[in-house]
Amino acid sequence: MKTIQSIWYKIYPSNDEHKWMPLMWLPFMVWFFIDPIWKHAGPLYWVGNTLAGLLFIYLYLQAFSRPPRISSICVALMVVMATVFLPINGGAVGFFIYAAAAGGFNPKLRSVLLLLAIELVILIFYAQRLHLEIGFWGSMVLLIILVGLGNHHWAVKDCAQKKLRLANEEIEHIAKVAERERIARDLHDVLGHTLSLITLKAELARKLVDRDPGHAKLEMQDVENASRAALADVREAIRGYRSEGIFAELARARSALETAGVAVECDTQPVPLSADQESVLALALREAVTNVVRHADARRCNVVLKQADSRCTLEVADDGRGASGPEGNGLRGMRERLEELGGSLRLLSSNGTRLIIDLPLAGNAPALRH
Repeated sequence: MKTIQSIWYKIYPSNDEHKWMPLMWLPFMVWFFIDPIWKHAGPLYWVGNTLAGLLFIYLYLQAFSRPPRISSICVALMVVMATVFLPINGGAVGFFIYAAAAGGFNPKLRSVLLLLAIELVILIFYAQRLHLEIGFWGSMVLLIILVGLGNHHWAVKDCAQKKLRLANEEIEHIAKVAERERIARDLHDVLGHTLSLITLKAELARKLVDRDPGHAKLEMQDVENASRAALADVREAIRGYRSEGIFAELARARSALETAGVAVECDTQPVPLSADQESVLALALREAVTNVVRHADARRCNVVLKQADSRCTLEVADDGRGASGPEGNGLRGMRERLEELGGSLRLLSSNGTRLIIDLPLAGNAPALRH
């Protein structure tokens, strides 16, 4: 059984596009195979006729299951066989219909029209030469045109559906990539800041545990609270909710800087921000403060939030060692978020580090793409 299936698959490796549809029309080949009966033909004619019919069926099935180039060759050979055998076997007139059916699945209309024109010219030539009845060859002409153009219509429709499926798959892939990048940026910002704060407080508690146990206990309570907050932030980041707002983030920034021994000065004013803008600005502030705590070795840090006309400016400046080296993932993610909202980021390294974020206010900025 497996051997038979293997041989059959080589003859007709059916695909998802046509499946078993071409096999439905093969019973009409019976008129070609029984033609020797009407002619009372001898064994040699029977054998030759049967072999020719089987060869045609093979070409027909290959035309539906092979790549376009091989399929076109098979269709051309089918037309040749129809031309050769029509004067010998009247059932070969159906070969033209089979060739039109297979060739009609070409999505190029010009190629289909050329095939149909060649078949019609050959059929009309034989109709005059063999004195075929007009009702007979006229019906064949109509069938060739209807089958060829009908299959071409389905080929074009199927091609459009394939393109639509590919486009939908590409959109889905892009959306997944964008969501992965969003989660990666959020987790970096959320965990980077909070883990830095936990490290600082844990170090401070270790230093205080012998000389001031009460203060050390308070610092460890802060570590516990920060850990719980980090867990909540991770869950919120995965859900897509970014932050509690810019002023809540300012309070956390002040706490982190003071814990690191950095004096803080804040000059802030209320700014009418959208939820997306406030979320992005809060994460930018978090990343900036985390960089100050980790890398700046600063003694002072100034944070300014102000509105000028239709734009908002956030500035974080420290008196530390200054930024050097290539831009890291945190700054890159921050820049990407700001650019999505029409904002910009500038990093100046002179007498410390100065990070300047400029963002158009709610009515003048595009919506953030989640």
